[in-house]
Amino acid sequence: MFGVVPKSIWNKTNPADTNNLCTWAMRCLLVEDGNRLTLIDNGIGDKQDAKFMSHYYLHGDDNLGKSLRQVGFAEPDVTDMFLTHLHFDHCGGGVRYQAGKLSLTFPNATYWSNESHWQWATTPNAREKASFLTENILPMQASGQLKFVAADDTAALSFASVFYASGHTDKMMIPKINYKGRTICYMADLLPSVGHIPLPYIMGYDTRPLLTLEEKQKFLQEAADLQYVLFLEHDPVNECCTVKHTDKGVRLDSVFPLSELG
Repeated sequence: MFGVVPKSIWNKTNPADTNNLCTWAMRCLLVEDGNRLTLIDNGIGDKQDAKFMSHYYLHGDDNLGKSLRQVGFAEPDVTDMFLTHLHFDHCGGGVRYQAGKLSLTFPNATYWSNESHWQWATTPNAREKASFLTENILPMQASGQLKFVAADDTAALSFASVFYASGHTDKMMIPKINYKGRTICYMADLLPSVGHIPLPYIMGYDTRPLLTLEEKQKFLQEAADLQYVLFLEHDPVNECCTVKHTDKGVRLDSVFPLSELG
């Protein structure tokens, strides 16, 4: 998760367990906007076999259906399923087995990707092939509910703009959401946690790490200038943070739950 950064350094902020594993979240974001209910990413799901799941030691009591019900919704209420990218831990919950067949978890939702990333995911390179699972991806297209976000498109996210980043994977989409005078950025894998704010802290999963470094640097400068709220998908503790300029570059400013914004 921290690429070339030595464990002796990153272990201070994200301590590994006896199996040399760290705890990470798969934190999705639900946005209610008029008569539209948009879910951004949907986690790993539960349809993979025991061998697959055993590699990741899933733990905790949270799941997507339970979280939706806690705020008064259910899967059929979701009108838009926005996918930052199609790696299994971001889109696996969008398709499930029902009566022995693959079906969409959100039967009334439009599933949003973009054409460039879709091509990248459906004709994967050897390095990413294990992250792009056909059972997660192709049922979206087969359902007829898949649509692509175009440049400057507002059909997918009327309440947000989209920033594209291609260092982690080609054309990952980072939504920049307008909320009560603030901009909330759903960081996906551009910034998995507060521990990844220093520029060299780049995941080993990234296909173009030097491009990630450039994209991170540009984005974090803008986030510090404009005081963006960064919503962290994978941070095990912190939901949101802000960043600030320091003598050492952009660094963490504050952490807080999303509910603090009101």
